[in-house]
Amino acid sequence: MSIWFAIFLGFIQGLTEFLPVSSSGHLAIFQNFFGMEDPGSYMLFNVLLHLATLFAVCIFFWQDIKSMVLEFFRFFNPKSYRSVRVPPARRLLLLVIVGTLPLLIFAFFSETVKLLSGKPLFIGIALTATGGLLWLSDMLPKGNKDEKSATLLDVIYVGFMQGIATIPGLSRSGLTISTGMFRGFDRRFAVKLSFLMSVPAILGATVLEVGEAFASDFDWTALPVYLAGMVTAAVTGYLALCFIRLLAAKGSFRVFAYYCLFVGVATLLASLIMSP
Repeated sequence: MSIWFAIFLGFIQGLTEFLPVSSSGHLAIFQNFFGMEDPGSYMLFNVLLHLATLFAVCIFFWQDIKSMVLEFFRFFNPKSYRSVRVPPARRLLLLVIVGTLPLLIFAFFSETVKLLSGKPLFIGIALTATGGLLWLSDMLPKGNKDEKSATLLDVIYVGFMQGIATIPGLSRSGLTISTGMFRGFDRRFAVKLSFLMSVPAILGATVLEVGEAFASDFDWTALPVYLAGMVTAAVTGYLALCFIRLLAAKGSFRVFAYYCLFVGVATLLASLIMSP
């Protein structure tokens, strides 16, 4: 792998991991239509790219994550229960944990999900569905639920959609943000919860893959190339998070809906034309 190709993949990973356009769908499209090297041949590189995007989330939401970690340890301190008022960080931690639980169900379907990466027709349908959901959610009136008022049932719905979004072509951030908005979340809170929930999701997927990755043949001379891809993914991911937060506060997600619809329909047509 050349350093420029590693930087290109890092850019794609960092950009599409957080923008609601499906990173897995884009990588599958490049693989199927543009002769991209099989990702399985550099599994460790994939793991490192996911770690880089995890670093970007942790840096971006550092204050929230630090507060939740502190609340986790305070949970075991009896003195912390003297106050009737539950700290927002503790409740946010509970919401993230409960919202992550549905992923355990979808872990049993990981092999099926991998097979779908080789089906451009299905990816096109999934991208079109993502665009439609984003468009519908953008038409909703503004919600007002946040970490103080969101219910456990609300986050279970969001977590269930996060599990479904493991299917290539379905955007994790797109589905979780849209579902939160359908449940009456304030859009900024929907964005924050979506990306905080991505921390255990990405970390869990990385832990599951890292053993297999190190078991595969790895050329240690390629490490500088891999690091270049990691840095690119982390920087691009951080900038994508800044952009999404800006849109959540002042803009609209409709541009991503149109983009997903366009790419989805184009993928559908290309798959039909190129099919034997």
